[in-house]
Amino acid sequence: MERVKFTLEFIFKASPAIVYKFFTTPSCLVRWFCDEVDIQGETYTFSWSGSEEEAELIEDVENEKLRFRWEEAEDEEYLEFDISKSPVTGETILVITDFCDDDEVDDQKQLWHSQMEDLRKEMGG
Repeated sequence: MERVKFTLEFIFKASPAIVYKFFTTPSCLVRWFCDEVDIQGETYTFSWSGSEEEAELIEDVENEKLRFRWEEAEDEEYLEFDISKSPVTGETILVITDFCDDDEVDDQKQLWHSQMEDLRKEMGG
């Protein structure tokens, strides 16, 4: 199965600093992304329903960008969260870049939309 890259864009009323906090703080991550998370240096171990996945934080620009590489992923694959502020509206723009099998793109996009709704509820906008 061929792996494909896709991107999604979401708008938040919360500041870039708050959005960034929800991607880097264990107490915030468990509110919208996973059941449990353990962070040891640059290694994040995420748990969902008893299943664990490890990701290495390979790029971290405070309040601007996070890039992870999943332990099981191909070398060129990553999960990226790019956070910026719109100069026009003042809203925070979050661009997610992810990879999946080409027959799973719609499902993965739907999953991210669902998770972003959970995130928006947790951070109040």
